[in-house]
Amino acid sequence: MRNSSLVSINDFTKDEILKIVRLAADFEANPNRDLLKHKVIGSLFFEPSTRTRLSFETAISRLGGRVVGFSNSSSSSTTKGETLKDTIRMVSNYTDLIVLRHPMEGSARYAAEQSQVPIINAGDGSNQHPTQTLLDLYSIKKTQGTLENLNVFLVGDLKYGRTVHSLVQAMSHFNPVFNFIAPEELRIPEEYRLWLRSKGIKFYEHDEFTDIISRADIVYMTRVQRERFVDPIEFAKVKDVYILKNAMLDNTKDNLRILHPLPRVNEIDCDVDANPKAYYFQQAENGVYARMAIICSILGLA
Repeated sequence: MRNSSLVSINDFTKDEILKIVRLAADFEANPNRDLLKHKVIGSLFFEPSTRTRLSFETAISRLGGRVVGFSNSSSSSTTKGETLKDTIRMVSNYTDLIVLRHPMEGSARYAAEQSQVPIINAGDGSNQHPTQTLLDLYSIKKTQGTLENLNVFLVGDLKYGRTVHSLVQAMSHFNPVFNFIAPEELRIPEEYRLWLRSKGIKFYEHDEFTDIISRADIVYMTRVQRERFVDPIEFAKVKDVYILKNAMLDNTKDNLRILHPLPRVNEIDCDVDANPKAYYFQQAENGVYARMAIICSILGLA
């Protein structure tokens, strides 16, 4: 994987995914190293971000590297009409690797074709979010002791949720059973159903999950993303359709863990936070170690 871009989770083989999971554990045990000494990493965030941007910058800092870039496209030459192609070609002259978040689907693949240095996709519209998926896999492995043969519930916005799209493809290496819980308007796109059928992966679709949550090993909650809706009325119809409450966890498996890529709005009640099955804040911390592993693997440093 050295010097190769990470645009889609499918850019990594199963063995490469497992390598990242192992490396993330190593970095968690010993996070402060100088592996990126004298390296400069470009951080180009055309969309708002808290966890992804800050965890990347923390990972780079802990590895002894330097970060250049912007956290808002309004502070870049995009406001003057500069194209993504020109921005990428210019920044790749200054850096050893570029982390890119952009609202347009396919932008990361396009950027990788233009860049002289590897591109890491930090989210391209509603398409993919592969680094989130790798930290999710690390979180699942930590909490379950395995990635194999798990019953995974994916709840909420499965149509626009790029974290869901990447996770479905990555977990397909490990013989899961998926339960998709979404309103009609936010069902998982057909292309991912076709993907799962081609892999022989079992999946089921539901309108509700309160009566079946006892089967779950992982419940992956997602936010209904207002920014993906053109019509505010359509958003209002589905924004609070699923709310996980603490009482719903009473008869669930001991090993159950609740994940969420964050930020949350109303989909996980605050009374869940104190439950030992809630894992979303630890999941966010795991992002630092997974992204350290990703960067060092791509640059051939680990």
